[in-house]
Amino acid sequence: MYSVQIKKTSRIVAGALALSLMAGSAGQALDRLEFSVPGAPKALEKELRAASILLAAEKSGNTDAQDVFTDARAEYASLLNALYARGYYSAVIHVYVDGVEAASIAPLDAPGSISAIKVVVEPGPEFAFSQARIAPLARRTELPEGFAVGKTAESGVILEAVTAGVNGWRAQSHAKAEVSSQKLTADHKTAKLAADVELNPGPKLRFGPLTVNGAERMRLRRVRAIAGLPEGEAFSPAELERVASRLRRTGVFKSVTLTEDDFITAPDLLGITLTLVEEKKRRYTFGAELSSNDGATLNGAWLHRNLFGGGERLKVSGDITNIGATDGGADFAFGISLERPATFTPDTTAGVELAYGKLNEADFDADLFSATLSLSHVVSEQLSGKAGLSYDHAIITDPSGESTYKALSLPVSVIWDRRDNKTDATRNIYAAAEVKPFLGFGITDSGVRATLDLRGYKSLGEAKRLVLAGRVQAGAVFGASLLGTPRDYLFYSGGGGTVRGQPYQSLGVNVLRDGLGDTYQTGGKTFMGASFEARMKVTESIGVVGFVDMGRIDANEFFSDLGDWHAGAGIGVRYATPVGPIRLDLAGPVGGNTGDGIQVYVGLGQAF
Repeated sequence: MYSVQIKKTSRIVAGALALSLMAGSAGQALDRLEFSVPGAPKALEKELRAASILLAAEKSGNTDAQDVFTDARAEYASLLNALYARGYYSAVIHVYVDGVEAASIAPLDAPGSISAIKVVVEPGPEFAFSQARIAPLARRTELPEGFAVGKTAESGVILEAVTAGVNGWRAQSHAKAEVSSQKLTADHKTAKLAADVELNPGPKLRFGPLTVNGAERMRLRRVRAIAGLPEGEAFSPAELERVASRLRRTGVFKSVTLTEDDFITAPDLLGITLTLVEEKKRRYTFGAELSSNDGATLNGAWLHRNLFGGGERLKVSGDITNIGATDGGADFAFGISLERPATFTPDTTAGVELAYGKLNEADFDADLFSATLSLSHVVSEQLSGKAGLSYDHAIITDPSGESTYKALSLPVSVIWDRRDNKTDATRNIYAAAEVKPFLGFGITDSGVRATLDLRGYKSLGEAKRLVLAGRVQAGAVFGASLLGTPRDYLFYSGGGGTVRGQPYQSLGVNVLRDGLGDTYQTGGKTFMGASFEARMKVTESIGVVGFVDMGRIDANEFFSDLGDWHAGAGIGVRYATPVGPIRLDLAGPVGGNTGDGIQVYVGLGQAF
């Protein structure tokens, strides 16, 4: 229970009865609303205007007399909270309804019409802390910098400090830590506020039994396995967050709520209740992208979220790309996958996938088949990894004839994702790396394929309306010859994923045909790419982007004589939606000789 002591202050209690108890009929009025904060700093006035219920009602066009009167009586508390939040504890607030103080009008005497309201706020002096004490504190507890003697005594800082103190004890397994007393003393003569808070850590507790509610289609045993609550181990708020994250990652549940028991089970166990709301079993998704040179891309998928009642995800997906492309024909891909969460550990997912693809490129045709067994593991919300065993079978037809590539590979990948938003990031970094050793059969060489994708984001300005985004990509094949490497393991550059403004996969390596004087294009063993974007938000929904992309392909080593580069640049428009920005980019070549003219790209989400 919190207690507040204030020296030499007056308190206004604002309240309202239900509209059905108010006398008189509703009237349309409020010809004038004045709002003034004489002598206040601009920043404070802006916050008070934002907190004003009456100004918000005026903006929405509500002038009903009964509604306006109710808002006028509630105005005091709303403005007082805003003042406390900035450290003003001696404020005087007046809300005049046709010249009469709103707080002095009885609810049953509410006026039938209102023509003018005047709000005057005299904020008084800004208070500073004369004492800032919270005790006892757990080890390594960090209080906010603003909670210190001499700093502005903002109520939000006090609340933040109290929360940090309680959470510090909870992180040390004292789950029932609470405030035992809180004394706030304001001295209006000196404009000082003394804050003295006592904490009661309570006993150190362990996780008790997990009670599950709402699991209708999920087997209870599998819910517990996925949750992975360490019953009998020391209580940890971070572990509770991990439990909730594991359950949400399955996609089976619409809502996941964890509630701690009110009482302790002897001797030191704290039971946890898990309440679930399940999603629909099936989901359908569709997507599309458009490029003037690369053609259209269509994709769709069908997902069963809970195939056998244990959170198993069966997914059937299909893609058609390069529809109407200027070079080559349409490409097709079809895949089916099954994933099972909580295999071996609560954070490990086992998967099996079969995939078939048909490529109709400008320089070759390919029939691709792959079968993969994989294990993916989530280390934290930012870090995850995946390892698998894959068999790849490719039949390639190009100017040199038909070739069959067969390889057994062991792909291992790591993703470190600290972005604040996956579809429209404004800060932090993203890094993905894969190492794929492969054992070739027949004409296929053995070697290692490695890729790296680094992205960084930085917002600038006080309003953070400008975001600078950068991306570096790299790839290489080691140990295998160019012609002994499966064609789909090699690298190309050009198109929306690498260099906008250049045709899709337009940059590769020219290979001399045996016995003939002409050449044909294939991919290279090494690739380097870089992209830079400046994203400016014009309004809350519309943004503009300027960008430049570069790419280089080499036959063997990086930056060898048997390689080339190209670049593209352009501008774009973004329109924000709840699922990510709609993207429209116009780009043209600014380097290299692989393309000309303007390319148009349309898609969902930022380019990277």
